[in-house]
Amino acid sequence: MPSKTPRVVVTRKLPDRIETRLRELFDARLNRDDRPFTADELAEAMAQADVLVPTVTDRISAAVIAAAGPRLRLIASFGTGVDHIDLDAAKARGILVANTPGVLTEDTADTTMALILATMRRLTAGERLVRAGEWEGWSPTSMLGHRPGGKKLAILGMGRIGTAVARRARAFGMSIHYHNRRRLPPEREAEIGATWWESLDQMLGQADVLSINCPHTPATFHLLSARRLALLRPHAFLVNTARGEVVDEAALIRALERRELAGAGLDVYAREPEIDRRLLALDSVVCLPHMGSATLEGRIAMGERVLINIRAFVDGHAVPDRVVITGF
Repeated sequence: MPSKTPRVVVTRKLPDRIETRLRELFDARLNRDDRPFTADELAEAMAQADVLVPTVTDRISAAVIAAAGPRLRLIASFGTGVDHIDLDAAKARGILVANTPGVLTEDTADTTMALILATMRRLTAGERLVRAGEWEGWSPTSMLGHRPGGKKLAILGMGRIGTAVARRARAFGMSIHYHNRRRLPPEREAEIGATWWESLDQMLGQADVLSINCPHTPATFHLLSARRLALLRPHAFLVNTARGEVVDEAALIRALERRELAGAGLDVYAREPEIDRRLLALDSVVCLPHMGSATLEGRIAMGERVLINIRAFVDGHAVPDRVVITGF
């Protein structure tokens, strides 16, 4: 790093506490109005910055990285996912990439469990009925959903978040099943009461609820393809708080419209912030605006991890959260 105070460009509005600290420590260029950078603005930022602090809304492609200025040496992403950054291109340019793992685990797991309950118990459909003034009173057979107790929860990606989801689901009486690239150690399986499936296809055929908790990588793009979605039974629910690209969204919509799936709880989509209108039209689908980690405590914790990564880099130390992709 140059001896002068490094210039840090932040692409979105961060919590006040984090922005104050950034200004104290660095030559920080902040985004006061929280308007997403255009492609030209992102290119300009990368030409002027020593450190870029982007978010998931910034698409940092190989072409964008190739046009970056010689000063840029660290991309300290504000978030856990890094599928918006071309890691190979960054490595080729000698640019380190860091993220903020761990701090979003509990918040995202909370949202995942909330979506499981909301879809199975038809909570948002009931809320819409009341708001529309169409509720005519209690009835023994109205708004019937399904209890989670005794159901099989299949978790795709048993990392930090998947494990946290499993712990919550067990408290609701669900049995835990999972598919991962690598099997967990026996003691961890025993701790969370999880059954490993080597075959994703076989696990899907037994699931009552599927929770997607793996990252989006080239290997997981459309991992839930039309063929695999067809393996889920008609009474099954799909919940996704990971990345929309992991699911073939068009195939999911077809399955829901044909009632080949009972419902879905979605916090992420294939082309955010655009949401396919067909999803919004289905009462069996709960749609959230990518808010799985949206707590003040979580956002501050993310910002603190960004500060730690930048300070370590500036001081010549190893960056604690340097990104190394190892699959799911």
